[in-house]
Amino acid sequence: MISGIAELFESARTIAVVGLSSRRSRASYGVSEYMQRAGYRIIPVNPNETSVLGGVSYPNLDAVPEPIDIVDIFRRPENVPDIVDAAIRIGAKAVWMQEGVVDEESAAKARAAGLFVVMDRCILKDHRKWAARQS
Repeated sequence: MISGIAELFESARTIAVVGLSSRRSRASYGVSEYMQRAGYRIIPVNPNETSVLGGVSYPNLDAVPEPIDIVDIFRRPENVPDIVDAAIRIGAKAVWMQEGVVDEESAAKARAAGLFVVMDRCILKDHRKWAARQS
C-alpha cells in the first residue's frame, strides 16, 4: 500500500483523469498536459470527449481497458461517490481529488478499500514540489 505522496509519484505510471476536457483553457487540460510531460500516461475519462492529449477518451472508469494507478478527479464533489466506487471496482491504487473537491465519506470508503487518498490538492503543484526535491 502507498504510504505518501512521494511514494505515489515514484510508483505511479498511469493516471486516469476524470473530467479531462479538450479545452486548453480548462485546469484539467493544463494539469494533465504537465503530468504527461512529466512522464505519466494520461487516460482521459469524459463521455463528452473522443480524444484528449493524444489519448482515447473513455466514458467512465469501468470502460478503461488497462490498469490505473491514480484516478485524478476534476468533477464536482457530488460526483465523487460514484467515481470512488468505480476506482475501487477497477483496482486503482489511489484517488486524487483536485483543489476544491472534498468528500470525506468517499475518502474514508476509498481508504477502507486500501486506496491512497489525496483530497483538495492540486496534483501539478504537489508534483512540482516533489520533483524539485528530487533534483
